[in-house]
Amino acid sequence: MKTMLNVALPKGRLGEKVYNMFEKAGFECPSIKENNRKLIFENEQVGVRYFWVKPSDVAIYVERGAADIGVAGKDILLEYEPDIYELLDLDIGKCSMAVASKKEFRDNPQKTLRVATKFSNIAQQYYMSKGRDIDIIHLNGSIEIAPILDLSDVIVDIVETGTTLKENNLDVFETIVDISARLIANKSSYKFKSEQINKIINEIKTQLEA
Repeated sequence: MKTMLNVALPKGRLGEKVYNMFEKAGFECPSIKENNRKLIFENEQVGVRYFWVKPSDVAIYVERGAADIGVAGKDILLEYEPDIYELLDLDIGKCSMAVASKKEFRDNPQKTLRVATKFSNIAQQYYMSKGRDIDIIHLNGSIEIAPILDLSDVIVDIVETGTTLKENNLDVFETIVDISARLIANKSSYKFKSEQINKIINEIKTQLEA
């Protein structure tokens, strides 16, 4: 029997795109396409086991070894700094991490800047590199509302199309970093299952270059 490679896929559209890449790379698992509520799917012939997890949890499964490899957004990797190997930029799930504010906002360096965000670590690091004094307001829900209700001066959030910002009369003030989906590996799995993992990397690289 083949050694099983455990793969954590992010639930949703991104995960489906990623699975298609793996399938083309020769790691197919037909049962994943059946309409059911199962979370774990395996194909012993090719030696692969997939499971669907919440996108923000992929890195935890990989870091702790429940998954050998997985796919996580660069935003998650920057925010939580998991102890994993980042192997490949998959060039999908593209967006950016940006600072946004009300159109009329003007930054006054004399005052502490109030920043509302889900990404406290990214915001902290970014403003620290600029030597800017900030007060972080950590929110989990709709961040866009914070400047409108004067809870914050700016927000740090993921921007895809910018539609939500425009609808709430907010503008991108600065772009912090471009985000995309990354293939990541557990450090010891990468050592012990390097043959399978490198095969995936090489096959996906070929797809990306095509």
